[in-house]
Amino acid sequence: MDLEARLEDASTSHSAHPQELRLWLRMLTCTQLIEKFVRTQLRKEFGTTLPRFDLMSQLERSPVGLKMNELSRRMMVTSGNITGIADQLTAEGLVERVPLADDRRAFLIRLTKAGRAQFALMAKAHEQWIVDALAGLSESQSKQLHTLMGHIKQQFKQAQAA
Repeated sequence: MDLEARLEDASTSHSAHPQELRLWLRMLTCTQLIEKFVRTQLRKEFGTTLPRFDLMSQLERSPVGLKMNELSRRMMVTSGNITGIADQLTAEGLVERVPLADDRRAFLIRLTKAGRAQFALMAKAHEQWIVDALAGLSESQSKQLHTLMGHIKQQFKQAQAA
Protein backbone atom coordinates (compact mmCIF):
# COMPACT_ATOMS: atom_id res chain seq x y z
CA MET A 1 0.00 0.00 0.00
CA ASP A 2 1.48 3.37 -1.00
CA LEU A 3 1.82 6.39 1.29
CA GLU A 4 -1.27 8.11 -0.09
CA ALA A 5 -3.44 5.06 0.56
CA ARG A 6 -2.08 4.58 4.09
CA LEU A 7 -2.60 8.23 5.00
CA GLU A 8 -6.05 8.25 3.42
CA ASP A 9 -7.08 5.21 5.46
CA ALA A 10 -5.80 6.79 8.67
CA SER A 11 -7.21 10.26 8.15
CA THR A 12 -10.58 9.78 6.52
CA SER A 13 -12.05 7.22 8.87
CA HIS A 14 -12.73 9.87 11.52
CA SER A 15 -13.37 12.89 9.31
CA ALA A 16 -16.45 14.70 8.11
CA HIS A 17 -14.35 15.97 5.16
CA PRO A 18 -12.90 12.84 3.51
CA GLN A 19 -12.99 14.23 -0.05
CA GLU A 20 -10.93 17.28 0.89
CA LEU A 21 -8.42 15.08 2.70
CA ARG A 22 -8.21 12.69 -0.25
CA LEU A 23 -7.61 15.66 -2.56
CA TRP A 24 -4.86 17.04 -0.31
CA LEU A 25 -3.19 13.62 -0.10
CA ARG A 26 -3.39 13.19 -3.88
CA MET A 27 -1.77 16.60 -4.44
CA LEU A 28 0.93 15.80 -1.88
CA THR A 29 1.63 12.39 -3.42
CA CYS A 30 1.87 13.83 -6.93
CA THR A 31 4.25 16.54 -5.73
CA GLN A 32 6.44 14.01 -3.94
CA LEU A 33 6.55 11.69 -6.96
CA ILE A 34 7.53 14.46 -9.35
CA GLU A 35 10.11 15.83 -6.91
CA LYS A 36 11.64 12.37 -6.45
CA PHE A 37 11.84 11.97 -10.23
CA VAL A 38 13.53 15.38 -10.63
CA ARG A 39 15.98 14.64 -7.79
CA THR A 40 16.92 11.33 -9.43
CA GLN A 41 17.38 12.91 -12.85
CA LEU A 42 19.53 15.75 -11.49
CA ARG A 43 21.75 13.22 -9.73
CA LYS A 44 21.99 10.88 -12.74
CA GLU A 45 22.46 13.44 -15.49
CA PHE A 46 24.32 16.24 -13.73
CA GLY A 47 25.72 14.78 -10.50
CA THR A 48 23.94 17.46 -8.51
CA THR A 49 21.13 17.89 -6.02
CA LEU A 50 17.81 19.71 -6.04
CA PRO A 51 18.94 22.26 -3.41
CA ARG A 52 21.97 23.13 -5.56
CA PHE A 53 19.72 23.46 -8.61
CA ASP A 54 17.32 25.64 -6.63
CA LEU A 55 20.10 27.94 -5.42
CA MET A 56 21.46 28.30 -8.95
CA SER A 57 17.95 29.00 -10.19
CA GLN A 58 17.57 31.87 -7.73
CA LEU A 59 20.92 33.30 -8.81
CA GLU A 60 20.04 32.95 -12.48
CA ARG A 61 17.02 35.18 -11.85
CA SER A 62 19.25 37.79 -10.16
CA PRO A 63 22.34 38.28 -12.36
CA VAL A 64 23.90 40.89 -10.06
CA GLY A 65 23.77 38.36 -7.21
CA LEU A 66 22.00 37.97 -3.91
CA LYS A 67 23.00 38.27 -0.28
CA MET A 68 22.94 35.06 1.73
CA ASN A 69 19.96 36.18 3.80
CA GLU A 70 17.97 36.93 0.64
CA LEU A 71 18.83 33.50 -0.79
CA SER A 72 17.78 31.95 2.49
CA ARG A 73 14.46 33.81 2.46
CA ARG A 74 13.71 32.95 -1.15
CA MET A 75 14.54 29.28 -0.71
CA MET A 76 12.85 29.09 2.70
CA VAL A 77 15.82 27.40 4.38
CA THR A 78 18.34 28.49 6.99
CA SER A 79 21.39 30.55 6.14
CA GLY A 80 23.49 27.61 7.29
CA ASN A 81 22.03 25.45 4.54
CA ILE A 82 22.76 28.14 1.96
CA THR A 83 26.33 28.58 3.19
CA GLY A 84 27.17 24.91 2.71
CA ILE A 85 25.73 24.80 -0.79
CA ALA A 86 27.37 28.10 -1.75
CA ASP A 87 30.73 26.83 -0.47
CA GLN A 88 30.46 23.71 -2.65
CA LEU A 89 29.43 25.67 -5.74
CA THR A 90 32.21 28.21 -5.14
CA ALA A 91 34.80 25.43 -4.90
CA GLU A 92 33.51 24.08 -8.22
CA GLY A 93 33.75 27.51 -9.87
CA LEU A 94 29.99 27.75 -10.47
CA VAL A 95 29.33 30.69 -8.13
CA GLU A 96 31.45 33.49 -6.76
CA ARG A 97 31.34 35.72 -3.73
CA VAL A 98 31.49 39.43 -4.48
CA PRO A 99 32.28 41.80 -1.60
CA LEU A 100 29.95 44.74 -1.05
CA ALA A 101 31.66 48.12 -1.10
CA ASP A 102 29.41 49.57 1.58
CA ASP A 103 29.60 46.59 3.99
CA ARG A 104 32.91 44.76 4.36
CA ARG A 105 31.23 41.91 6.27
CA ALA A 106 28.65 41.17 3.56
CA PHE A 107 28.93 39.87 0.04
CA LEU A 108 26.80 38.85 -2.89
CA ILE A 109 26.66 35.35 -4.30
CA ARG A 110 26.33 35.17 -8.08
CA LEU A 111 26.74 32.67 -10.87
CA THR A 112 30.01 32.61 -12.74
CA LYS A 113 30.08 32.25 -16.52
CA ALA A 114 30.59 28.50 -16.04
CA GLY A 115 27.71 28.45 -13.54
CA ARG A 116 25.38 30.18 -15.98
CA ALA A 117 26.30 27.71 -18.71
CA GLN A 118 25.83 24.71 -16.40
CA PHE A 119 22.52 26.02 -15.10
CA ALA A 120 21.24 26.61 -18.65
CA LEU A 121 21.84 22.93 -19.44
CA MET A 122 20.15 21.79 -16.24
CA ALA A 123 17.19 24.15 -16.67
CA LYS A 124 16.54 22.91 -20.20
CA ALA A 125 16.63 19.29 -19.03
CA HIS A 126 14.46 20.12 -16.00
CA GLU A 127 11.84 21.72 -18.22
CA GLN A 128 11.69 18.61 -20.39
CA TRP A 129 11.40 16.33 -17.35
CA ILE A 130 8.38 18.29 -16.15
CA VAL A 131 6.82 18.28 -19.62
CA ASP A 132 7.33 14.52 -19.78
CA ALA A 133 5.98 14.02 -16.25
CA LEU A 134 2.74 15.80 -17.13
CA ALA A 135 2.45 14.52 -20.69
CA GLY A 136 -0.46 12.26 -19.75
CA LEU A 137 -2.74 15.28 -19.41
CA SER A 138 -4.46 16.78 -22.42
CA GLU A 139 -4.02 20.50 -23.01
CA SER A 140 -7.50 21.21 -21.67
CA GLN A 141 -6.90 19.05 -18.58
CA SER A 142 -3.63 20.84 -17.95
CA LYS A 143 -5.30 24.25 -18.25
CA GLN A 144 -8.17 23.16 -16.00
CA LEU A 145 -5.81 21.81 -13.33
CA HIS A 146 -3.75 25.01 -13.51
CA THR A 147 -6.89 27.09 -13.03
CA LEU A 148 -8.09 24.99 -10.11
CA MET A 149 -4.71 25.12 -8.40
CA GLY A 150 -4.73 28.88 -8.96
CA HIS A 151 -8.00 29.08 -7.02
CA ILE A 152 -6.41 27.21 -4.10
CA LYS A 153 -3.36 29.49 -4.22
CA GLN A 154 -5.54 32.61 -4.24
CA GLN A 155 -7.59 31.30 -1.33
CA PHE A 156 -4.43 30.90 0.77
CA LYS A 157 -3.11 34.32 -0.21
CA GLN A 158 -6.38 35.91 0.86
CA ALA A 159 -6.40 33.97 4.13
CA GLN A 160 -2.83 35.07 4.89
CA ALA A 161 -3.64 38.70 4.14
CA ALA A 162 -6.59 38.66 6.55
